[in-house]
Amino acid sequence: MDDLALPEDPRPTGEGSWCHPANKIHRFFALLLMCFLCFGSYFCYDTPGALGDHFKFDSGLNTSQFALLYSIYSWPNVVLCFIGGYLIDRCFGVRLGAIIYMSIVFIGAVVFALGVYINAFWLMIMGRFIFGIGGESLQVAVNNYVVLWFKGRELNMVFGLQLSFSRFGSTVNFWVMQPVYAWVGQYYGGYEKLGVTLFIASLTCLGSLICGLILGFMDHRAERILGRQEEQSNNEPFRLSDILHFKLVFWLLCVICVAYYVAIFPFIALAKVFFERKYDLSPQDANTVNSMVYFISAGLSPFFGILIDKTGRNVMWVTLSIITTVASHSLLAFTFINPYLGVVCLGISYSLLASGLWPLVAMIVPSHQLGTAYGICQAVQNLGLATVIILTGMIVDAYGYLMLEMFFVGCLFIALIAAVLIYIVDSANNGVLNMTIAEREALKPETTESNTEETANLLDNESSQDEGDSAPATHSDRIRSRYLAQILPDPNQ
Repeated sequence: MDDLALPEDPRPTGEGSWCHPANKIHRFFALLLMCFLCFGSYFCYDTPGALGDHFKFDSGLNTSQFALLYSIYSWPNVVLCFIGGYLIDRCFGVRLGAIIYMSIVFIGAVVFALGVYINAFWLMIMGRFIFGIGGESLQVAVNNYVVLWFKGRELNMVFGLQLSFSRFGSTVNFWVMQPVYAWVGQYYGGYEKLGVTLFIASLTCLGSLICGLILGFMDHRAERILGRQEEQSNNEPFRLSDILHFKLVFWLLCVICVAYYVAIFPFIALAKVFFERKYDLSPQDANTVNSMVYFISAGLSPFFGILIDKTGRNVMWVTLSIITTVASHSLLAFTFINPYLGVVCLGISYSLLASGLWPLVAMIVPSHQLGTAYGICQAVQNLGLATVIILTGMIVDAYGYLMLEMFFVGCLFIALIAAVLIYIVDSANNGVLNMTIAEREALKPETTESNTEETANLLDNESSQDEGDSAPATHSDRIRSRYLAQILPDPNQ
């Protein structure tokens, strides 16, 4: 890690004390709070997946109804991806915004648990909908915190750590929910047992909310001591007219975004019962296998980011990851080989695609339109997930899991065709998207100076704001950060 100490400053600051906002111990504690701020959201998101068979037996849900619990989370985020960051910029500010969004997540988790406890499906749906309203916007708020505290050379490392820790929340959920359910079964039965289990799970959201309150106090104190003002955006948010300027390659990337991710997240949501039935695994063992996708993603995403940052060739890596994902689903669908092999390959390819795909948007779209571009990507992804996961539930109910896996393979072939078309279109236009890093830098020598100016940490050199070398973080930056969090280091540096 780069040295976090402040340079000499004529102001009396007391940097030697760990209580000072510029002290690296103090800032490391702030980083832990940022990580735990999203932990509860990621943990509770996959509680239905970890207890899928119990939702069917205890609450009497069929697969289509169960899939709707995931689908309803994505519906509000078809439009809220444009609104959440705007409200932080113009209305709430990062501190109040993070607390509000985390409170919404906590309320949604409690309402969902209450719906399960009284076995009211409409209340379950309402709880997941409320949960979805806060979930994606909370991530925008956390990215804003990261930019404020760690802007500069540490930024990408911190983004990688924060995302990995959040993904670890999903992994822990798959590990512990089955034992918690078994323990609650000593005192409750039926759907009440499942509801109490979910009430216990919602305590992780309460813990995250407490972290948000502590972090808000620390940030307010840092603002006062360091003399900085909370950054506000003067740029306009999403404009519909910007869509007219996007090239064909961008829309092909959107196709990959939808066609690939619908073969990942819906699979994880429904895979527990699949592993139990096909491989005769216990519920706990099925959860362990299912958790490997997130576990591997948490560990490998930063390293794949470094790999692609050193080699370039983004289109090649994206294509390779899609092919590997097809192979992974084929192993799970058509063979009885140990499921760990297919799931591990799936986790590796998922991490590789995320590291190679999202930086491509920044290479295609002008910087002043990045907020719009990443907002569209997020919107179409949520729209695809919201509709496809309902369809997957219907496929399982009508035809079984083999047909579901064939559906996923079909979606991946659509993504593969889009990747090949990107390569063809890009090759006809100098092939910049599949160049090495050295080849790209040779085309942009004028960017060296501007990139160098970004190496100073915001908290390490507050006086630089007076010299105008630290631009405010815009809404576009925050939406972009939502996706580039998996990339180490930043492809623009």
